[in-house]
Amino acid sequence: MDTLSLRLVPDALWELVEPLVPGFAVRPQGGGTAPLDDRAVFTAVVYVLVSGCGWRELPTQFGVSVPTAHRRFTDWTKAGLWTRIHHEVLDRLGAQDLIDWSRTVVDAAAIRAKGAP
Repeated sequence: MDTLSLRLVPDALWELVEPLVPGFAVRPQGGGTAPLDDRAVFTAVVYVLVSGCGWRELPTQFGVSVPTAHRRFTDWTKAGLWTRIHHEVLDRLGAQDLIDWSRTVVDAAAIRAKGAP
């Protein structure tokens, strides 16, 4: 791994994320290539998310094609990976008493839909 990859996804973060990443499913129609390393794909996705670049500008240095990175991002989003990572981080911080819940803000709004009884 290069320096940028390790900065984006350090070992400690990967240790938290790895067990949460959904397993790779073989395509029902067969064919395709062997699955890429989940950490490489995760790192490529993190790069796109934190840099703000478009998927098509994903640097080749990550060794992940644009379609693969985008497809896995979409699959992981549908599988709820990002929410699970968020909850895992909160759980770990909470277990160490590192969250100050007195500074939490909860906001909500409710409006009646037109035509609803």
